[in-house]
Amino acid sequence: MPEWTRATLRELTHAARAALGIDDLVLAIHDASFPSNPGEDVGRGTPYSRGARRLVAFADALGFTGLQLGPQGVTTATNRSPYDGTVYSRNPLSISLDALARDAQWASVADAQTLASVTPWPPPEPGRVHHAMAEAAQARGLDAVFSRFDAHAPRELHARVDAFRQGAAFWLTHDAEFEALAAEAGSDDPLLWEPDLAPSAASRRQADRYAFLQFVVHEQHEALRSALRSIGWRLFGDLQVGLSPRDRWRREALFFDDYALGAPPSRTDPLGQPWGYGVLRPDLPAATAFFRARVRKMAGEYDGLRIDHPHGLVCPWVYDRRSPDPLKAVAEGARLFESPDLPDHPALAPLAIARPDQIDRAKKRYADEWVRSLDPAQVDRYAEKIGIVVEELVASGNGCVACEVLSTAPHPLVAVLRRFALGRFRVTQKADLANPRDGYRSENAQPNDWIMVGTHDTLPLVRIVEGWISAGTAPARAAYLAARLEPRASERDAMARVLGRDPGALVQAMFADLFASPARHVLVFMSDLFGLADIYNKPGIVDDDNWSLRLPNAFEATYADNLAAGNAMDVLGGLALALRVHSQTASDGASWSGLAEELDRRARQWRAGRSPLDG
Repeated sequence: MPEWTRATLRELTHAARAALGIDDLVLAIHDASFPSNPGEDVGRGTPYSRGARRLVAFADALGFTGLQLGPQGVTTATNRSPYDGTVYSRNPLSISLDALARDAQWASVADAQTLASVTPWPPPEPGRVHHAMAEAAQARGLDAVFSRFDAHAPRELHARVDAFRQGAAFWLTHDAEFEALAAEAGSDDPLLWEPDLAPSAASRRQADRYAFLQFVVHEQHEALRSALRSIGWRLFGDLQVGLSPRDRWRREALFFDDYALGAPPSRTDPLGQPWGYGVLRPDLPAATAFFRARVRKMAGEYDGLRIDHPHGLVCPWVYDRRSPDPLKAVAEGARLFESPDLPDHPALAPLAIARPDQIDRAKKRYADEWVRSLDPAQVDRYAEKIGIVVEELVASGNGCVACEVLSTAPHPLVAVLRRFALGRFRVTQKADLANPRDGYRSENAQPNDWIMVGTHDTLPLVRIVEGWISAGTAPARAAYLAARLEPRASERDAMARVLGRDPGALVQAMFADLFASPARHVLVFMSDLFGLADIYNKPGIVDDDNWSLRLPNAFEATYADNLAAGNAMDVLGGLALALRVHSQTASDGASWSGLAEELDRRARQWRAGRSPLDG
């Protein structure tokens, strides 16, 4: 159709997404992994940079509708995982010094020449977070900003900072006091502090600096959210299951002394994972109030939330935190609310929601079917924390929840999701082709589910496909995808043969399968979109290399190169293929052949080295 040939790329991709019934096409990327523009890179990314805005414009043209950030809290010096960061405070490392220097409202405190002088030269090697470099540069720049704020900021700015401190006092006073004592002790590990540790005048100034920087980073966050809303995007936060040492400090009474939160044995990790996170006591109103306050803050700062490991909110797997062998302890753990009579966990009996007669003793206690039935009143009790999340989001004018249900989907969790009509994650690279009912298979997705080829915890898709080829399982995967993507039975074998021998074609079919599924929400991790082969996170590893992968600053060139190589996500080609499937199976007889042809034409141009971003 002629009108499609005159359309911009953005018009094409968003029209295709809408035609396929996809409400959300969301790019997942964590703060430190964002790219930078020339002159603003301190060795770590931030969503508040010019490079981040450039990435958003790029993804918007591809049909994306939102950003899924990771947890944005302050991490410790020994563990860079954002999932071990603070749940109230934002990480000041995400403050964009460049944005401060360019924004007129910060003219009194942000001198462009001073901030430029702290930017490392030569520029940091791209593709990785350079922690020591970034922290040193950021500290020098933020010290200069805070000093100028003290000396030169107008009264109006001081009043705004004071108002922020008052409004955030319920969490900020606590976190700033921690910062003062950490500065005094020279360590952010409270276990190493002297019992009589008290802040000096110098360390109390660190508390004021911390509070001021929280104001700055919250201001930049709201500016990002406003910019995204102006193009129709949604910003998703990450409600992590764990808490940092800063969060638990002085709040020990809210948590169980003897139990820690972990992941039960599963097909993903048969040994389980001893996370070591604190378990909030369900019998304490103060603990529930702590959780609600945390969720309320997030609900006011994002347009939706990803719930990290929601079983941790519904039916937590707990284990003895005092055990000298955490792996053995987590394997022998139990669920907090469904252990009414376990002889090795008698302390859990008073907390049980499930009754003994509802337990299937033939199953392992970590099995999804351990609890086989629940009464409506019991589901209500299991649903308390998820109910708080939904309630606070609705009260703030939002309501989108993405539940990271992976290998573990116990009956109580499934019942709670149904109660609120919430979907789950469908991670298609994990699909079990031998089990037609497997939860990761795309055809089993429901409209309210979130579907993706991988997450920040999985291997990049390009590596997964390489593994299938090496293991000789690629033909079976190819046959499965051909059955999903070729409605004509007579043509499926031919498609399967192509997919089975061409790694690039198999990669692209995996992406097209997302768009052709019943799920109305598609999530794409940065590595899979750009065809990166390096691993972002190796679960259970704590070192400076983990969680350090960044998008290259020249990400447009990276995408073009990897698209030509068949490694990057061919969004245009995937949408075109899904549209053809939709046209041949649609009950209303709708045909999108013209749109699909134009998307294919521009996809070929891009693979040949000519970017269609300008239409």
